[in-house]
Amino acid sequence: MKPAIVIAGPTASGKSGLALAVAKEFGGWVINSDSMQIYDVMRVLTARPSLEDEETLPHHLYGILPPSEICSAARWRDMAAAEIQNAWHAGAIPIVVGGTGLYLRALTEGLSPIPTIPANIREQARTMLNTLGNETFHEMLSHRDPEMAKRLDPGNSQRLSRAWEVIEATGRSLADWQKEPSEGAVVAHWLTLALDPPRDSLNASCDGRFRQMMDRGALEEAQAMASLNLSPDCPATKALGLPDLIAHLSGSLTLEDAIQRGCQSTKAYAKRQGTWFRHQIPQAHLVKAQFSESISEEIFAIIRQFLLTSQ
Repeated sequence: MKPAIVIAGPTASGKSGLALAVAKEFGGWVINSDSMQIYDVMRVLTARPSLEDEETLPHHLYGILPPSEICSAARWRDMAAAEIQNAWHAGAIPIVVGGTGLYLRALTEGLSPIPTIPANIREQARTMLNTLGNETFHEMLSHRDPEMAKRLDPGNSQRLSRAWEVIEATGRSLADWQKEPSEGAVVAHWLTLALDPPRDSLNASCDGRFRQMMDRGALEEAQAMASLNLSPDCPATKALGLPDLIAHLSGSLTLEDAIQRGCQSTKAYAKRQGTWFRHQIPQAHLVKAQFSESISEEIFAIIRQFLLTSQ
């Protein structure tokens, strides 16, 4: 099996910087696995690598979709698999980097074999949800699919709609499908590195980065996103801090309140990500620090040993 590297961890932990350093040291291609960085328009808001970094060496699957599109884990997995093959063909090491756990699981472990849901059924589910509201829709789902309804937060529109469309199209609960053996994993010799900084330093990094994003044009990007009049079902509308900045632009929040809320949502998301990676990827090499040049050699030593065993 050919080698491939995953760099995971919570937002603001330094994943992009580590991926760039590893790619430079070992001759790699950086492949995005962040579900928001795949969209254009929001380079600053999604903390994409800078244009200079992207031009330094190959970066793939960044800013390739308009915010109006929905990118499922299966769709991303297929695109990433193609880029991994291209990297190997070019004699480079694929370095998959991002904090979207479902994407990484789809790539390395595969997905449940749920059939493709017809577009008209997906649209019907979203229309029902928007018309009835989350609470009523969740109650309807509890009669149709009690097991999934118990699992889902009534406020999670995307997952509610997904549960409904699956049972509507297939006659089986999403919970049943998820018990089926996974399919479609990319066969590779995987090394997973997970950054896991102390909570205090990560929280400070989240706050600092969000305020830096404001200085770099985050509010202007929020204005550009608002002007698109996207459906609230579009995942891109959930980018960290975006709803708060749009609320400020509409006059509902002061700028400082919007920034505070953006910082809070970023820290809460980082906490959930850290918990997920610690419990869901037991094989990962945990790096108990935020990435900096001072720990580069420690990480490079792990990679060198991995590459020796891959030959």
